Amino acid sequence: MKILIATAYDYPHAGGLSTHVATLQAGLESMGHEVDVLSFSDVSPLSRKILAQGPSFLLNKMKKGKGIIWSHKMRQRFLKALIEKNKDKNYDIINAQDPFTTLAALESGIPTVSTVHGYMTFESISKGSMDEGSAEANEMQRVEVEAYKGTRKIITVDTRLKNYVKDLSGVEGTAIRNFIDIHSFKPNAAQKNEFRRKHGIAEDAKVLFCPRRLTKKNGVIYPALALPAVVKKYPDVHLIYAGSGEAMNEIKEIVAREKLEKNVTLLGAVAHDLVKEYYALSDVVLVPSVYSAGVEEATSISALEAMGSGSPLIACAVGGLKEIVDPDVDGILVEEKNVEQLSDAIIRLLDNPAEGADMAAKARTKIEQEYSHIAAAKKYLEIYESALSGR
Repeated sequence: MKILIATAYDYPHAGGLSTHVATLQAGLESMGHEVDVLSFSDVSPLSRKILAQGPSFLLNKMKKGKGIIWSHKMRQRFLKALIEKNKDKNYDIINAQDPFTTLAALESGIPTVSTVHGYMTFESISKGSMDEGSAEANEMQRVEVEAYKGTRKIITVDTRLKNYVKDLSGVEGTAIRNFIDIHSFKPNAAQKNEFRRKHGIAEDAKVLFCPRRLTKKNGVIYPALALPAVVKKYPDVHLIYAGSGEAMNEIKEIVAREKLEKNVTLLGAVAHDLVKEYYALSDVVLVPSVYSAGVEEATSISALEAMGSGSPLIACAVGGLKEIVDPDVDGILVEEKNVEQLSDAIIRLLDNPAEGADMAAKARTKIEQEYSHIAAAKKYLEIYESALSGR
């Protein structure tokens, strides 16, 4: 089968959607299928800046959200043109990764299925990009409904998103939880100290790793808020963030206020291949997601990668994280925004490395059995075939 995966966002970029696309492509190709990816990154830089990004910035100055809508609709136009340009490749199906790309794909006449990764309108509200109940938010939600009703099949990355799509549009989707390349993300304790030396981290330090885009719904301020209690017992503890976003300044303010400059490193966006090294050198991985403006974490790829990499995981009990973590068996779940619970959980694992190692081993087994990219690719292929047959 010839498959086109398309997105109106940049690809690759430091984020879960790009990871999902790359991993799905690898799984499908391992089964002998031909897979291409088209994205906003395939548009010329000049066109992106002049027609989408520049006007978006100016329009947002006029009214919050106005530029976001403009940018997304321009991205839709760009994707439509790219798909038309590549129609001679005779794709059997397009797997669109967002509602605006779904609408672009539908105009091509090529059979289209859609993967829903999040709550597009509510995520924009959560980030402060537009106001709830505004004309811009209503327009973005209208696009969601049109896309969900128009596509042949919908895949969601967790059951809450499946319910969200059904409630919003009346369309029944299929939930296929996120997945990872289990051959790429695997335990690598033998190189732990080698990677620490490479990245300038003391071999005897206690290392916490937060591989998260720095945005509100990811709860990234809470590891920094929990750190002072940990530092009292472990003065050499080192919290490393890998990600960028609007919460960067708030984290910096917390670090400065609590005098944690020696204990916190903000790496910014990190290449996905490099993230593997940080999983390997870490003692604990943190995925502190929170509820925000109706948005909750789906099946977190960061959490799956941590569990696959042999790193003990502490996550907040929200969204899909509650589905993938068996509390106190293959990870620890804490109440969202509960700084004391988070610091206590961190200290617990630092006090008891053998317990953390046991949780990590059980997590790896779960990942191999339930979250393999090969198993997920087979499920996606079944959806594609169902869409083409009209079932």
